[in-house]
Amino acid sequence: MKMNALGNTGIVVSRMCFGSLTIGPLQKNKTLAESREIIAAALDQGVNFFDTADLYNNYDHLKNAINIKRDVIISTKSYDYTADGVKKRLHRALTELGRDYVDLYLLHEQESRKTIEGHWEAIEALIRMKDAGKVRAIGISTHRVEGVRDAATFSELDVIMPLINRTGIGIQDGTAEEMEIAIHEAKLAGKGIYGMKPLGGGNLLSQKQACFDYVLGLEDLDAIAIGVQSVDEVLYNVKQFNGEKISEALASAVLDASKSLQISDWCVGCGECVRHCKQKALFLKKGKAVLNKEKCVLCCYCGAYCKEFCIKVI
Repeated sequence: MKMNALGNTGIVVSRMCFGSLTIGPLQKNKTLAESREIIAAALDQGVNFFDTADLYNNYDHLKNAINIKRDVIISTKSYDYTADGVKKRLHRALTELGRDYVDLYLLHEQESRKTIEGHWEAIEALIRMKDAGKVRAIGISTHRVEGVRDAATFSELDVIMPLINRTGIGIQDGTAEEMEIAIHEAKLAGKGIYGMKPLGGGNLLSQKQACFDYVLGLEDLDAIAIGVQSVDEVLYNVKQFNGEKISEALASAVLDASKSLQISDWCVGCGECVRHCKQKALFLKKGKAVLNKEKCVLCCYCGAYCKEFCIKVI
């Protein structure tokens, strides 16, 4: 597994970052024993970088990784905007991970300079925690081109986690090409960059190989977080990252794994997905999009019309 320096942080990470949302209670809800097997497979393949968040409620799963191999790199995130909020979330992370520090702490889904400045109390608290050795580097995650560009201008921020994939699905204010330019500018500013949603939250599964070819060709990305839900997916993704031949048996095992479309609870009920679903598998109920699983064929076209990026296939 290729290892990269994460910007100017001094932290070295595997190019493949283990996206842990998939194994946690919000998605596949793996047991601790199941997740331990998946995490162990990733560690065996040279993956040392694990991404999580306070919202994911899966620190107990990632504690498995620490128990297997102490020197893993863990990034967590929260939506906090106050010093007290950050302190509480960090305390929870350290307690449930059984660790004295986290490597990265990001403020989740920042949009622009205005939101960064609006969360400055939390950032100042993170700076103090960094000085105290509780956090090694701080930064933001964002679904917006503007968020990347603005974050790059703050010397206090070390790391940016942008949404990037070949079609730009999920980018709220621009195209994949515009996001590439913003990422390059941030890289030149010395920021550590690790991308997310290379498969568009599962909406680009039909273009899987093209998606891997695209995102792995972006040299400005120090790492790429990708969700995994099985040992087979770990092995498949590692081979993609390493440019190794993938057997037909492994490809089939990943392709044949059961998947389902999920609609997150932050759906605003705009109805665009309903209007564009040719299978008539979606409808609105009490101001939210609802899925008729019997009609859904997992074409994923609906996700392209969700501006809130709340439709995912896992």
